[in-house]
Amino acid sequence: MSYLNTPRCRLFFNDTAEEDPSSQGKPAVLFVNGWAISSRYWMPLVERLSPHFRCITYDQSGTGRTDIDGFSPDFTISGFADEAGRLIEHLGLDRERNLHIIGHSMGGMVATELCIRYPEALLSATILACGIFEETPFTSLGLMFLGGLIDFSMHFRNIFTVEPLRSMFIRRAATGHIERKYQDIIVEDFTTSNREATNAVGHFSIDPDALREYTRNVLRIASPVLCCVGMADHTIPPEGTVTLFEKRRSHGGAPTRLVQFMHLGHLPMLEDTGRFAAELKKHFDFASQFYKKSSPSEPLPEVVRIP
Repeated sequence: MSYLNTPRCRLFFNDTAEEDPSSQGKPAVLFVNGWAISSRYWMPLVERLSPHFRCITYDQSGTGRTDIDGFSPDFTISGFADEAGRLIEHLGLDRERNLHIIGHSMGGMVATELCIRYPEALLSATILACGIFEETPFTSLGLMFLGGLIDFSMHFRNIFTVEPLRSMFIRRAATGHIERKYQDIIVEDFTTSNREATNAVGHFSIDPDALREYTRNVLRIASPVLCCVGMADHTIPPEGTVTLFEKRRSHGGAPTRLVQFMHLGHLPMLEDTGRFAAELKKHFDFASQFYKKSSPSEPLPEVVRIP
């Protein structure tokens, strides 16, 4: 566990290479968090992947152990990508093609920006539960409603520490069972995150202009992309991730896959860590072979539905 001083913050991060120097030469995986949550929720997945990969997690400005006192960070996609980019460069992950980037929920937007900034370093991208929707009056109305819900949640978020609202909050995030330890982490992170950051992130995640730019950037990623979603997600409609996959597939370019967990919610990394880790490893291994021209990749199914 370490800190990196940046123009935005004193950034907390964890690099498994600190405890296991032998992992320095392994492919690296950078995990980009979702809305109002620290990096702690990645730990069960990191434990599964760390024997094979160098895993880097970090707390974005306004969450967890990252310190923004005395700083004035802008809470935008570009700003969050700036601090993650500083970390990528600090760890030397921008120097060769050896980096997988995973973005969860709104972190998918930040991760996509990083993929565009570091194309020569990128082995693969994984976008988890961060979809897009065709623009219609109905979806515009839905986004307006969601914006109002975000404002309400931020004004009264401490109510989610009390039952039965606490359990309702967890059930909205996770359809499958997750350990009590991680339930507590999710509630604690949401209720203690920086209010300004959390509100800003919630709103840019549904801003039409930001979503259009996000879509354009996803189509520009020149490395293999995995779109992954829990189809019982009650936080973000899962159909949006399917739409994102279809748009990228029709666009052509590097391989794109869709993995649908038919009975999981917004947190597959906690609801079914083993199967989620297995799908990630398939994607990572495929991407590594994709760049070894002397060793052609075995094709993988474009769409996988996991019951």
